[in-house]
Amino acid sequence: MIFLSFDIEEFDNPFPCSQRLSFEQQMEISKHGTQCILDLLSQKQVQATFFCTANFALHASDLIERMVREGHEVASHGYYHSRFEISHLKQSRVILEKITGKPVVGFRMPNMRHVSAQELTKAGYSYNSSLNPTFLPGKYNNFSQPRRIFQDGKLWQIPTSVSPIVRIPLFWLALHNFPLPVYCLLSKLTLRKDGYLNLYFHPWEFVKLAKPEFDLPFYVTRNSGDLMVKRLGSFISYFQKKGNSFGCLHQCAEIFSKR
Repeated sequence: MIFLSFDIEEFDNPFPCSQRLSFEQQMEISKHGTQCILDLLSQKQVQATFFCTANFALHASDLIERMVREGHEVASHGYYHSRFEISHLKQSRVILEKITGKPVVGFRMPNMRHVSAQELTKAGYSYNSSLNPTFLPGKYNNFSQPRRIFQDGKLWQIPTSVSPIVRIPLFWLALHNFPLPVYCLLSKLTLRKDGYLNLYFHPWEFVKLAKPEFDLPFYVTRNSGDLMVKRLGSFISYFQKKGNSFGCLHQCAEIFSKR
């Protein structure tokens, strides 16, 4: 099964341009990108997981409600994207459950930072998808970490997908920059080896941000906006034609808990 996930947050990332924007502008970008994602998933009849900050959800409850209405999973991405406290774990879950009317069982830390499995369990989560088991210069070195889903006490850890052996990350930057046939091939090999894929993206990738005032690196803006919608759509169609199904991440933990 293929699990698509999206980190839905105010457009507040490490790039300087996002810090120059007002909160309203940050939200406008993220809301537009989220609408593009939801439209694409609706067209392809695919369900996915949306890791939402409570801050985003409180200011865009209509989009959160649409996610639920269209069969997607809403999970927690913390309270704020740029600031974290342990208390935010439970606070964000409670707020998201109030808006969605559904249990919130999954968590992903902003920027894929480490978070305590014990604290997540105490806060009421059953799975965590904050581990990118590869090496990214200046961010993290997780080569020694498990590459596939594993249990950590009562918590299921679901790392994002990387290719076997050399651990090429199959995250958002790869879809932007690899030739699409290469990305699909790496995904196919990983799916065959692991039995599932866990891929993640952000809403602002689906908005054209190549204007000079954003001053973003080319490797970020390449194939963004409508081109990213087209590329992800082509990826989905490729695997649908091969008979692969798409689902929500809570299903991954449920499937492995029965083995």
